[in-house]
Amino acid sequence: MLREAEAHSDMSTLCELFGKSRQAYYQRIKYNYKEVVKEEIILQMIIKERKKMPRIGGRKLMLKIQPQLPEELFMGRDSFFAFLRENGLLVRKRKKYVYTTMSKHWLRKYPNLIQGIEPTQAHQVWVSDITYISSSQGFCYLSLITDAYSRKIVGWSLGETLEAKHSVKALKMALRQLPKGISGVYHHSDRGVQYCSDEYVSILKKYHFQISMTENGDPLENALAERVNGILKDEWLNQMIFKDYDEIHKALKKIITTYNEDRPHSSVAYLTPQAAHYQSIPLDRKWKNYYKTRNQECIE
Repeated sequence: MLREAEAHSDMSTLCELFGKSRQAYYQRIKYNYKEVVKEEIILQMIIKERKKMPRIGGRKLMLKIQPQLPEELFMGRDSFFAFLRENGLLVRKRKKYVYTTMSKHWLRKYPNLIQGIEPTQAHQVWVSDITYISSSQGFCYLSLITDAYSRKIVGWSLGETLEAKHSVKALKMALRQLPKGISGVYHHSDRGVQYCSDEYVSILKKYHFQISMTENGDPLENALAERVNGILKDEWLNQMIFKDYDEIHKALKKIITTYNEDRPHSSVAYLTPQAAHYQSIPLDRKWKNYYKTRNQECIE
C-alpha cells in the first residue's frame, strides 16, 4: 500500500511538472491502449484480405474492410493509407510491360494494309508479334506468326535476345506451311526493328508478301496477334515457373501443339485452329471484326 501511495505521489508530481492532471494521464493511457487494439484489429483484417488477394490496392482494400468495422474503429482514407505506409503494406506497382518493340529506328516502315480486310480462308493474312516469358535466369522472347483466318500458330521461335534472327526463324517455319503457288499474302506486324530488318523484309519480298505494319501505336492495329499471345500466357505460361530457356522451349512445344490441335477457339466457330485452317468458307465467328476500323471495339 505504501509503495502504491508513493507511486501515485510521484505520478502526481510528474503531471504537475508538465501541467497535466493525473486523470488526464490515465485517460491518455486508456486512449493509447484503444488505439493499439484498433490498429491490431485492422492489421489482422488487412492480412486476411491480402492472403486471398496479395496485390489488392489500398483503395480496394479500404472498401473491403470499412463495412466490417464498427463505428469506433472507423479510419479515414488518409489515416488508412498512412497506416499502410507505416506498416510497409502499400503495394508497389510492378513493371507492367517489357518492351519488345523498338520502333524508333531508321529502317523503312510500311503502312497498315489490312484495315477493312476480313480473311475468308487461310494464308490471306498472317500477323506477327513478340512477347516475353520470364524464367529464374531472366527473360526469353517468343516470336509468333498466326494465320488471321484460322488463328493457327504457323510459325514460332524462342530467343534469349530480341535479335531479328529469332523472328526470321519463326517466319521460315511459317513459310514451310505455305502451299505452293500462293502469293500476295499480307504479313502484318508492329514497326519493330525485327520486322523492318533487311533479312526479314527480303524474305517477305522473295515470297511476294504484302508488307503491312501498325501506324499509330494503337494496340488494336495488331490486336489479333496480341490476343494469341495473351491466350498462351493467361492459360498456360503465367501458371508455370521456369528455370531456364530449355524448360520454356520444351513447354512451348506442347503448349502450341495443344493450342493448335486441341483447344476449341471461340473466334473460329469453336473449331480448333488446326481444323479451321483447312476450311474455305466464311466461319461463324463469335467476335467483332478486327480489321473494319480501329475505332470499333474489338473483342473475341
